[in-house]
Amino acid sequence: MSGLLALLDDVAAIAKVAAASVDDVVGQAAKAGSKVAGVVIDDAAVTPKYVTGFEADRELPIIWKITKGSLFNKMVVLMPALLLLNTFAPWVITPLLMLGGAYLCFEGAEKVFHWLFPHGDAHVEKDMSVGDPLHLEETRVKGAIKTDFILSAEIMTIILSNIEADSFWFEAATLAFAGVAVTVFVYGAVALIVKMDDVGVWLAANGRTDGGRALGAGLVKGMPKLLKLLTVVGTAAMLWVGGSIIIHGLDVLGMPWLYDEIHHIAVAISPNSGFGEWLVTAIFDGIFGLVLGMLLIPVVTRVVAPLFAAVSGRDRVPH
Repeated sequence: MSGLLALLDDVAAIAKVAAASVDDVVGQAAKAGSKVAGVVIDDAAVTPKYVTGFEADRELPIIWKITKGSLFNKMVVLMPALLLLNTFAPWVITPLLMLGGAYLCFEGAEKVFHWLFPHGDAHVEKDMSVGDPLHLEETRVKGAIKTDFILSAEIMTIILSNIEADSFWFEAATLAFAGVAVTVFVYGAVALIVKMDDVGVWLAANGRTDGGRALGAGLVKGMPKLLKLLTVVGTAAMLWVGGSIIIHGLDVLGMPWLYDEIHHIAVAISPNSGFGEWLVTAIFDGIFGLVLGMLLIPVVTRVVAPLFAAVSGRDRVPH
């Protein structure tokens, strides 16, 4: 009997350790995941365009296909590659982060440039043409998964760089949990956004009360404004995150001047406010990201894009 009690006591101790480990994984994942807010918002804002032009009953199946592709990108391709790099060549992580940050700055600046100087894009107009629905669905899903790969690479790299772990398996578990959680959050939000207008139409037509019908009409009218707001917030977040990654990366690589100057300015403007210091730093990071992104636009469009087209056989850089 005493042996059985001792065994049960050991099992209970193991269970406590396991529970603590799970809590640590979730806590680390939440902490690391909070660092990718800008990329996540942009991902959620960009994805709804891929279901434009389809029947309502095809919207959720298309989002599910993209979700599965995103999970494959993160769990099967990116996670093993990043864990190997972090184990055997950790010095590569910072340059990879900075490369991704530069991409975010370019994407954000390109959107700002398009807002300031509106111009047509033949590639976009061709992509948005419905044509053959079956072929269009396949093409849109492939395009969305390719775009997701770029954003997922940045998300997973940022998460990995913010995990504090001594164990490879703890690091892997945290990265996997955070990657899945981010994917579920992004594409769950996308599904809600895409179907919200259908919910509004149903409520407006079938609501039993004036308030319910008014809510439905408000949802229908409000969704375009919500998508526009998400685009603006996502663009600002991309510039902020991208600029912050570049500036922090320069500091890590032994070039701390810009990082230190922004920190000193932020402290001088908001000496007794943690939020104020963060806000000033974020604004300067975003301004830097915008300037860098604007400088990158001609480089990408006139140098990188032609090289990409020559190597891949495609006629544009993936967006």
